[in-house]
Amino acid sequence: MPEQATVVEEFERALLAVDTLEAQRLVAGNGADATPMKVVDTLIAPALERIGEKWERGTAALSQVYMAGRICEGLVAKLLPPGSPERLARPKLAIAVLEDFHFLGKNLVLSALRASGFDPLDFGHADVETLVKRVRDEGIEVLMISTLMLPSALRVKELRAQLAAAGLRVKLVVGGAPFRFDPLLWREVGADACGQNALEAIEIVRDLLKAAGDGRTGP
Repeated sequence: MPEQATVVEEFERALLAVDTLEAQRLVAGNGADATPMKVVDTLIAPALERIGEKWERGTAALSQVYMAGRICEGLVAKLLPPGSPERLARPKLAIAVLEDFHFLGKNLVLSALRASGFDPLDFGHADVETLVKRVRDEGIEVLMISTLMLPSALRVKELRAQLAAAGLRVKLVVGGAPFRFDPLLWREVGADACGQNALEAIEIVRDLLKAAGDGRTGP
């Protein structure tokens, strides 16, 4: 394990330095005798977690977190191409910005999810009615919502009501500034979980997988 820990540290340094070539070299070397999913679980995901922890402590810049996620997203796309049977396609995920026009938070979570082997759909910017329709049409099981402004966060309550009225039993995971300012707001609007950052979002999805047993959140 110490050897693997060293490789993770080297990979983390490459990501923080935005050294894509070194990151590719380390992934290639680590994946010589491992499955793609094992590379994600033992190298890529731990390095991203360490970088996220550094950002929370103020020792890494948000730009470094973003670029690390983008580099890892590209690496995972090569290890696990879209449609690969090894990708974590369940639960069926989607992420959207609800009636806001601030995309950084959504993009961070999207990159982190893809870099962790998940295969989420990007719904971009959408209103309540559009999200209800897309959840139904796409068979979404977990919908992740990013908001910047309080009025948009409060609209999650209407989204939950319309989803219920349509008979759609989808898990709602929320995040963004309003939910950081008010730790109880996610419960008030009817969400199932709240993530303070991209890494927490990944942990929430992994917990949903564990709770479901077979990877499905629906009945």
